[in-house]
Amino acid sequence: MPPPKGKDRNPSGLGRAIINRKFKDARVARESGLYTTDVDNTTRLQSITQERDLDEFLNTATLAGTQFTAERRNVKIISAPAGSQQNPYLLSEEEEQKALKKQQDNKGRLRVPRRPPWDKSMTPVQLDRQEKDAFLEWRRGIAQLQEQENFLLTPFERNIEVWRQLWRVLERSHLVVQIVDARNPLRFRCEDLENYVNDVEGAEGEQGTGKGKRKNLLLINKADLLTAKQRREWADYFDQQGVQYAFFSAANAAALQQARKEQQQAQEDTAEQEDTQATGSEDDAFEESTRNPAFLKEDESGSDESGESEDEGDWEDAPEDGSHEQSDLSLYFSAEEDTLDGQDPRARVLSVLELEDLFTKAAPALSEFTDSSGDHPTKLVVGLVGYPNVGKSSTINSLLGEKKLSPTLVLCDCPGLVFPQFATTRADLVCDAVLPIDQLREYTGPTSLVVKRIPQEILEAVYGLSIRSRGVEEGGNGKITGEDLLITYAIGRGFTRSGQGNPDEARAARHILKDYVNAKLLYCHPPPGISEDDFNVQTREIILHRAIGKKRAPTTRVVKGADTFVPANLSQPNIANSAPAPGRNSSRVDQEFFASNQGLSSRPFVQQNGQEFTRARLYPHQNAVADDGTLLGGRRARIAAVLANAGGDIGTGKKHHKKMKRVKQRSGRGYD
Repeated sequence: MPPPKGKDRNPSGLGRAIINRKFKDARVARESGLYTTDVDNTTRLQSITQERDLDEFLNTATLAGTQFTAERRNVKIISAPAGSQQNPYLLSEEEEQKALKKQQDNKGRLRVPRRPPWDKSMTPVQLDRQEKDAFLEWRRGIAQLQEQENFLLTPFERNIEVWRQLWRVLERSHLVVQIVDARNPLRFRCEDLENYVNDVEGAEGEQGTGKGKRKNLLLINKADLLTAKQRREWADYFDQQGVQYAFFSAANAAALQQARKEQQQAQEDTAEQEDTQATGSEDDAFEESTRNPAFLKEDESGSDESGESEDEGDWEDAPEDGSHEQSDLSLYFSAEEDTLDGQDPRARVLSVLELEDLFTKAAPALSEFTDSSGDHPTKLVVGLVGYPNVGKSSTINSLLGEKKLSPTLVLCDCPGLVFPQFATTRADLVCDAVLPIDQLREYTGPTSLVVKRIPQEILEAVYGLSIRSRGVEEGGNGKITGEDLLITYAIGRGFTRSGQGNPDEARAARHILKDYVNAKLLYCHPPPGISEDDFNVQTREIILHRAIGKKRAPTTRVVKGADTFVPANLSQPNIANSAPAPGRNSSRVDQEFFASNQGLSSRPFVQQNGQEFTRARLYPHQNAVADDGTLLGGRRARIAAVLANAGGDIGTGKKHHKKMKRVKQRSGRGYD
């Protein structure tokens, strides 16, 4: 018998039970001061790069398989000193140099987690326990660098399942390609990964099958963002380091493939239209031939000759050497490629087919690998490894989008991995797209770093802004700061907070940082030993040339009649050795100094309760000067005395007794 309608089968309710359980757990934790957690096995391959201290402790205990209780009584409050000009989230020049030197001395201690040695006689349970123990030991070594020696590391991957994917890719691959961003190759290059590739044994990674068989290749993606001179300087550096490298642009390759598709589609449409027209003309010719047989004979001879010439022409216009591809390449060919640096073969940006040929040449011989049955592999496996957002997926799509890709080439993709590396500040990680911008809470540090790297004239040219800097009297030094950029950008784009309508700096920071990551604000890190300004000179010149004639953004959203209106000062000199531009307070003081009847006027005047009153003018010497202290001549002094006695005041002109202007009177005749 079904239950009556309107009666709940579960009177307590599942949702209410969950809520009661959460309140009970919270009360127990509050009373006992202890934490507890449950392990969720549904998200095994979820990438974990950042953890709270509590989550890190719980996951470490889970790996070790231990039981624990943790107290939460230890609280420490950190306060930053007030009045400091240095951004607390950035390092000074001296502190940064010390940190870099310390990192260089301890570079060998920062390693990638290795898969422990294994053989086929081990059970899955033994292998799983052995891998977890090795990974836990690696985590403890990383924690020692962070806690005991105060090293700042990148938010590396903490999920062992993701590292297992890397282990499997390295064991299957013959050539491991590490993809890096051309704007900062050293940030995204993991040197210890190259050492690990050489340590992987045999064809499947089994212990005792021989090391040093696999090879590495450093693929510098987004090379179209570098000039030919910058690519040549990076080539010199990698040659000195003995690194096998290549420059590539997945964006240019995708654009070229899209252009070829559009051109092919246009040719097919044109051919279809010509066939339609030809079919129509043949029908007309057939109708004409039924009326005039001689017309058919002339048309057949003409069509044969024209058809033969068309076939010859098609054959001549379609050579087999692939020269038709050069016309497509010319659409994306830069003028600087004709320079000496651009003609350097080391600095060339490879095409998709050239990259495929490089894979074949750089890979080891397949005869060196033997599987368990004693056979040699027939296909070359290329493993692709790299950070997130370096263009790994775009590179794979460009390779797969090429129709002439070799069938003997297999691409083995690895999930985007954040390798443990030394870092100076978290702001560097945000600007390098290692940390997500949408989840960013502290934005002053990354924005200050952008202002430090991108000159003011570049920021103003790209965004069409007029950034106002703070003077010395306002606590600044005449140079723009991250706050100045955020306020100006928010005002120009109309980003305001709810309430009083103040500029929304957090929203402006997200837009600016995304523009920096997406290369709208282009900055390229130089190789070691080269100045940053010298390395980016040509890039900045190109940006300024493109921004000529760009529309300027509004400097304020306040109308001129409002009390809070601040006039813009757009005439700031662009001279390196000039004095810093005056701030708002200085400009206001100068404006009021030269204005009349103001509190800071250069001329004296008398005020009482905001209204001017008449001073004593009974004696001649009191009329020898005007109200502002200017001397009056004899005639003007006598007139002032007469007007003072009469209750008037002296005017500014020479004639003080003007008669009424005579107006011409009209008779009005004719209006009757």
